[in-house]
Amino acid sequence: VQLVESGGGLVQPGGSLRLSCVASGFTFSSYAMSWYRQAPGKERELVASISRHGGSPSYADSVKGRFTVSRDNAKSTVYLQMNGLKPEDTAVYYCNIPIPPYGAHFSWGQGTQVTVSS
Repeated sequence: VQLVESGGGLVQPGGSLRLSCVASGFTFSSYAMSWYRQAPGKERELVASISRHGGSPSYADSVKGRFTVSRDNAKSTVYLQMNGLKPEDTAVYYCNIPIPPYGAHFSWGQGTQVTVSS
């Protein structure tokens, strides 16, 4: 299994970024997918999830209304559109399968750094 995140960068408060995660080594369309983030000195937290077929998105309260998760099963890719970015969104962002319903995550990718600063 390989998860490769990209699309991060430095952006000013209020700006936007679109993250991508390309998956390989498993049947992507058979799994729900999630985005997580980890800020310096903090535990990794769940940001957003999406079902196998792209429905039922869910979001952490801290990003609701600003972030949108989507997926393209033909490309084995999950996306995170981030609008209205705030300094507190600064973190390394990762994709993986959610727990629950699955018993364990796949191996983590390298993540993509998002820095929100003026």
